[in-house]
Amino acid sequence: MLRLSKQRYIFETSKEQLPVKILIINGPNLNLLGTREPSIYGDTTFESFIEQVRNQFSTLQIDYFQSNVEGELINKLHETQEERYEGIVLNAGGYSHTSVALADAVAAIKTPVVGVHISNIYARENERHTELLAQYCVGGIYGLGMKGYELAIQHFLAH
Repeated sequence: MLRLSKQRYIFETSKEQLPVKILIINGPNLNLLGTREPSIYGDTTFESFIEQVRNQFSTLQIDYFQSNVEGELINKLHETQEERYEGIVLNAGGYSHTSVALADAVAAIKTPVVGVHISNIYARENERHTELLAQYCVGGIYGLGMKGYELAIQHFLAH
C-alpha cells in the first residue's frame, strides 16, 4: 500500500495474503438463466448459483460480469489485465460461435481463460459446433450444466 505522509511516499507492506481472484463472465442471454429453455439450461438463476459458488469457494474473491453486448464483454476482458485475476471463467454464449473480435480479445490478454458452456454445444445445432474462442483458452467445459463453472474454478485453484 502507498500512502502520502508529509510530502513523502511511504510504502507499507501487508503480511495479509490477498485472496485469489476469479472472474466469471457470461455473455448474451445468460441473464435469462432459470427461465430460458429450462430443459436445456435448468431452472436455477445465475444469481442464486453465484451465491452458492461464493459460499463453496469462500476463501476466493469471485467477481461476476454479464452483458448481452459484445463490446462490453471485450472491454471487460481488457480490464482484467489491471485487476490481476488468476483466471477467467468465460461463457460467451452465442458469441463463442460467431465473434472473431471476442476471440481476439481472449488471445490478447495474459489472464488464463477457461471456456464454459452449460449445454453440450456439440450435441446441438450445427452452427454451435464452431468454437472460435477455444484455441485461445487453456481449456473448455461443455455440457456439464452449471457444474462446469465450479470445475473451471477448481482448475484455477489446482494450477
